[in-house]
Amino acid sequence: MLDSAMAALASLADPSLLIMLLIGTVAGLIMGLIPGLGGTGAVAILLPITFGMEPPQALALLIGALAVVHTSDTVSAVLLGAPGSASASVTMLDGYSMAKKGQAARALTLAFLSSMAGGIIGAVGLTLAIPLARPLVLSFASPELFMLTVLGVSLAAVLSRGNIIKGVSAGLLGLILGMVGTSPTTAEERFTFGSLFLGDGLSLVAVALGIFGLAEIASRASQRRGEKQTISLGGGWGQGIREWLTHWTQVIRGALIGIWAGVLPGVGATAGTWMAYGQAVATAKDKRQFGKGDPRGIVGPESANNSVEAGDLIPTLLFGIPGGVPSAMLLGMLLTYGIQPGPSIITEHLDLMYLIVWSFAIASILGALLCFLSVKQLAKLTKVPFAVLAAGLVAIMLLGSFQEGGQLGDLWIMIILGVFGWLLKSTGFPRAPFLIGFVLAIPLERYYFLTDSLYEGFDWMARPGVMVFLAILILPMIWAFIKFIRARRHTNLDDGHRDEQPEDDEAPLKNSIWSLTASGIFFVAFAAALISSASFSPEARLVPQLVSTGGLIFSGILLFIEIRRRLRDRTPKADETLAEEAEGILAEEAEGILDAQPAKAGWTLDAKFALKTFLWMTGFLALTAAFGYLIAVTIFIPAFLLIVARARLKVAIIYTGVLYIVLLALPSLLPIDLPQGWLNTLV
Repeated sequence: MLDSAMAALASLADPSLLIMLLIGTVAGLIMGLIPGLGGTGAVAILLPITFGMEPPQALALLIGALAVVHTSDTVSAVLLGAPGSASASVTMLDGYSMAKKGQAARALTLAFLSSMAGGIIGAVGLTLAIPLARPLVLSFASPELFMLTVLGVSLAAVLSRGNIIKGVSAGLLGLILGMVGTSPTTAEERFTFGSLFLGDGLSLVAVALGIFGLAEIASRASQRRGEKQTISLGGGWGQGIREWLTHWTQVIRGALIGIWAGVLPGVGATAGTWMAYGQAVATAKDKRQFGKGDPRGIVGPESANNSVEAGDLIPTLLFGIPGGVPSAMLLGMLLTYGIQPGPSIITEHLDLMYLIVWSFAIASILGALLCFLSVKQLAKLTKVPFAVLAAGLVAIMLLGSFQEGGQLGDLWIMIILGVFGWLLKSTGFPRAPFLIGFVLAIPLERYYFLTDSLYEGFDWMARPGVMVFLAILILPMIWAFIKFIRARRHTNLDDGHRDEQPEDDEAPLKNSIWSLTASGIFFVAFAAALISSASFSPEARLVPQLVSTGGLIFSGILLFIEIRRRLRDRTPKADETLAEEAEGILAEEAEGILDAQPAKAGWTLDAKFALKTFLWMTGFLALTAAFGYLIAVTIFIPAFLLIVARARLKVAIIYTGVLYIVLLALPSLLPIDLPQGWLNTLV
């Protein structure tokens, strides 16, 4: 094991690996500054570039980006009071307060050093996990591996933010989508409807970029203004270093909390940073300065958000269960290379695991160093309106999706899933279980049939490991049911308010006609999958039918809740007199409730803008299909910048020119192909 670790470190002396690690680190720092992208966007955009690379180079690129996205997202949180990601919102509480006092440099010093330490401690945690978990992982057979895939989807659905039923429905729909293509057991095509294009299944990059990337762009493309006012850095670099050394225990505690949050599927960096902040407040003797510029409010969360990503890699690599969206994509990349996480990666690719550890630690140090050196330049990027960035991001994401299969069909799938991803995001459906379900669909089915062929009946369920996993799966459900019963007995909640959830800024269309539509789509999709799977052979239809039936039950419950809510909202109004209704409206307006009621959200401005943005993307793709990618870029980019982003003509010309030159040179520098249009085939 030590030999593998040293061999992995020695391999980093290879210039190609170091260059990939450096590129990944710089890309991760830049993407960390752009709101909404974070680790998910960084991995999704870089993933297509890795096709054609050797696994070590590809891992160095992706891990370099993943290790530092939470280092740079602090810059806007401290200088602008606008966090680059949800997890950086915790740092904003004390970091922005310091910055307003002229101590931005002090806050950033604490944040950068803590992020670096969190990354290193996370890498150490991953290193220690390998020998500790090795005997356990090697004892796993197909029943345990099957249960792990079930646990991966279930826990991501249950633990992720939002309604559990929505999370489970999203996970099951992801499983169905992952089964499109050839069955792993009978080599029979499923859900392809005779299409050769769908025979190989859907592209992971297209699904990930559509559900997360394009959906995020559509949600934020209406932001035409960048932050105008920034706070100067001021002094305090030395004071920040001294304070960071003073609070070293908070650094370690925050990092350990982050690792734990990363190990649990679906918890993620945001919950991890808030847990670290909570423990910092709870263990402090003097709590008065928290929220007003207390260094402990920066140190704990910042060390946690970097170690979360390292902790996320522990279940991903050792058990094949991705803890979050970036690790799900990383898992998909490993499967593409034929590297199976779990027992086989420990026995056959241990050097790659240690390469990940070393890359994570080195990138954490490198990221903090680059942040110190370039903080002034990084801060300028946060002032660029998102609508301006969106034009280039759309072009890059569509190009990235094209690389995996080289087919324009992937790009159409990506846009369709982008619309679906925006609907999920806007109506409060967690998207992480959807992607995790998509990635784990084939392993789940493969391990199930392997188990079924090796064991008689349900004998495999008597294995100790399986029973432990069943307990982990069932006990939280029993506990949730007990809490539900207790809540009904011992609370005086009015039934009319029982279903209300805390307002969610990321889900503005929750409890509206849009969420009813989303529930209807889920129900119809599961029903269609169940009917369609009836024509498959018994072996090929077993798992799809089980998943579809489960999906029908959960989406049916969702549909019932949505319909009941809408009927309940309408019924009182029919019985009210006009005077009572007017009185009620006036009372709501007086309390400021009317604007905050998502239940009445319908065809909103944000929804209109998002769908217009998707029409722009569709137009860009149609241009690509007709004239080729380069010509489409020269038409789409300036038009989008001038009409949608309302940028100046000079900006549009320079932006388009630079992007065109970069795209023209890209095929010479990297293994990238540009989509060719119908016109090119005639020439």
